[in-house]
Amino acid sequence: MPRELAILACNECKRRNYTTTRNKKTMTERVEKVKFCPSCRKRTGHKEVK
Repeated sequence: MPRELAILACNECKRRNYTTTRNKKTMTERVEKVKFCPSCRKRTGHKEVK
């Protein structure tokens, strides 16, 4: 399977809030998205963690 599960953590509070999938062959770098963080109660950047 080329797709794998990616866990997204907040850049400010470092909590792991979201999961998404990504294609390992086409996206070699880590995923980063702007999402709502429920603990910070605002929109922050979320980066993929291992």
